Amino acid sequence: MNADWSSDARRFWLLLVLGGTVTALGLGAAHFMEAHGHIVTGMDNSVVWGLPHVFAIFMIVTASGVLNIASVGTVFGQSVYKARAPLSGLLSVALLAGGLMVLMLDLGRPERVIVAATHYNFRSVFAWNVFLYSGLVAVVAIYLWTLLERRMNVWSKPAGMAALVWRFALTTGTGSIFGFLVARQAYQSALLAPLFIVLSFGWGLAVFLLVQAAMLAWNGRRLDADIERRLSRLLGVFVATSLYLVAVYHGTNLYFARQSTFEAFILRDGGIFPLLFWAGYVVLGSVLPLVLLWRGTGPRAALGASALVCAGAFAFLYVFIIGGQAFPLEIFPGFEVHSSFGDGAIAHYGPRWPEWLLGLGGVGAAFVITVVGVRVLDLLPRDPEPAQ
Repeated sequence: MNADWSSDARRFWLLLVLGGTVTALGLGAAHFMEAHGHIVTGMDNSVVWGLPHVFAIFMIVTASGVLNIASVGTVFGQSVYKARAPLSGLLSVALLAGGLMVLMLDLGRPERVIVAATHYNFRSVFAWNVFLYSGLVAVVAIYLWTLLERRMNVWSKPAGMAALVWRFALTTGTGSIFGFLVARQAYQSALLAPLFIVLSFGWGLAVFLLVQAAMLAWNGRRLDADIERRLSRLLGVFVATSLYLVAVYHGTNLYFARQSTFEAFILRDGGIFPLLFWAGYVVLGSVLPLVLLWRGTGPRAALGASALVCAGAFAFLYVFIIGGQAFPLEIFPGFEVHSSFGDGAIAHYGPRWPEWLLGLGGVGAAFVITVVGVRVLDLLPRDPEPAQ
């Protein structure tokens, strides 16, 4: 018994040191960027949201999507998902914290976050998101309390409903950051809010399956085959729906003449961006996972599909965020603009090591919160032992 506890404790501290080291490297990179300026990154006056924003938006959107597991279990009474609700809530808070860490440290003046916290322009979607992000943490904390405290269990369904509504509002707000951005042709679309909601479903479930599999393996347990099939089928539905809505988004843009040049840039002529979109998101991040989930059996197929969905998510966000900024602003519609300031020219961007480390630092922070939370609160899903 003592030997088992000692082995478990060593594994916990090893994971904690690993996550803490990655987080420290991210904080060090942020300090380096603040001390030397964003000139040490690949960002410039055209591409002001670089690779760290890709990491941040992925984690924030996934934080909303991973909470879907808890919503299905508590609100709709599905016992398979209800057993996973506590871990789902913890992952939501951890991913949101990691994403916001990257977002704040990428601003260049992170100490000025106090301004954002005390001065609000309620006509700005950014101000709305300050309340949505902090509110989600509070709502999920209350929700976890109702799940973990037996005498509070009677309030778990209302708390779960509140978490469901709040997470929809949060993802709508994140999509609206881009949807309301009229200065960029890549954005300004009413489809972006529902698109981000649907994307969050697949990304959140994929991350949840990877984390759950790792934690079960560390504890010498395995997932029941029937539960695995149900979760895999659900992931396939989410991936197919996301791919459909992305196709609708680009098809809508292609319908409008003013968007034809931008769509040609993203889908055909933009160099790295069409490659990442077609090979990264469509093939590796959507089609191949669907093939694995349809034809494959066993945990390897589900985990392989989940990993590919996460890789495809990064490819999609890189194209969406970086590609949308690299395409030149249309300042004077109907006219060609050229100047020594690069007006009318396609921006060139390449992420540098501080950006990579900062983004990975946010992942490390989410990892540390998850490891500590599971250890302290014992949130591992408890299912009946599978039949031998």
